[in-house]
Amino acid sequence: MPVKTPISLLRPISCVFLFLVLNSCAPDKPVVDEDGFVFIFDGKTLNGWDGDSTYWRVEDGILVGEVTSATLLDRNSFIIWRGGLTEDFELKVEYRISAEGNSGINYRSEEVDGVPHALKGYQCDIDGANQYTGMNYEERRRTTIARQGQQVILKTVEGPLSTYIENNRWTRTIVRDTLGNVDSLTSSIKSNDWNQVHLVVRGNRMLHYINGVLMSDVTDNDTINRRFSGLLGVQVHVGPPMKIEYRNFRIKQIK
Repeated sequence: MPVKTPISLLRPISCVFLFLVLNSCAPDKPVVDEDGFVFIFDGKTLNGWDGDSTYWRVEDGILVGEVTSATLLDRNSFIIWRGGLTEDFELKVEYRISAEGNSGINYRSEEVDGVPHALKGYQCDIDGANQYTGMNYEERRRTTIARQGQQVILKTVEGPLSTYIENNRWTRTIVRDTLGNVDSLTSSIKSNDWNQVHLVVRGNRMLHYINGVLMSDVTDNDTINRRFSGLLGVQVHVGPPMKIEYRNFRIKQIK
């Protein structure tokens, strides 16, 4: 008689395998994981994404951003997701970054007039040295609004933003509490290996988790400068040659 495989052995399935199976069966339908997150990168093409092909490609199911010695940047360059806007949402993605790499995940962001593949807005920072990973950096706007391990509030300010910026840091950040010792918070981040970003963004509050550890917590009460909707994109940064890889890019809208 035929050998039956126990049901318990059939249940475990990885996100990647589930994604590939479902995507091959119904390529025109959104692929949703068991927690209701929708995959926004198909692992095969850059369909739905808009970036400079000098820096961005797909390789072995991974979204790769790479700067070489022959393609050094004079400004940061993003690949932008064109599948919708980020408003209230959760996002999960795994990343691997080179030792000297500098990247980030922008959300609720705007394009910069006259500058291709540039964004301004909130960013979950990522770097190979883990000096900034998980902090909230507002690209081309208020700069560093929450460092690693900070729970902060931002209050309304008027006038030019440059008035309140010193050493790439927003001076009107009010630190309410600490989330823990920075060395302890970053101890779970693996070098030259895969880590997970989990963003939880609802209303004026933004939580950045790395490998399940809360790295920064921002409540933006600045009624003039905060944003509730905008584009999503990921970055390659000015500096030395670098490589950033992303996989299992998925998002869930919060209602």
